[in-house]
Amino acid sequence: MPQMMPLYWLTLMFFFLSIFFCFNNLNYFNFFYSIKMTETKINKMNFNWKW
Repeated sequence: MPQMMPLYWLTLMFFFLSIFFCFNNLNYFNFFYSIKMTETKINKMNFNWKW
């Protein structure tokens, strides 16, 4: 039936857009930065105040 064709294309468009957005969201939120294992040494100065 030709009258139903626009609805079919519209549902297909929404279907593919939803898959596209889900795929992009998964790729965006599953991105991990590499953890740098550098050790930083903090120089702590202790002051003993004697009054």
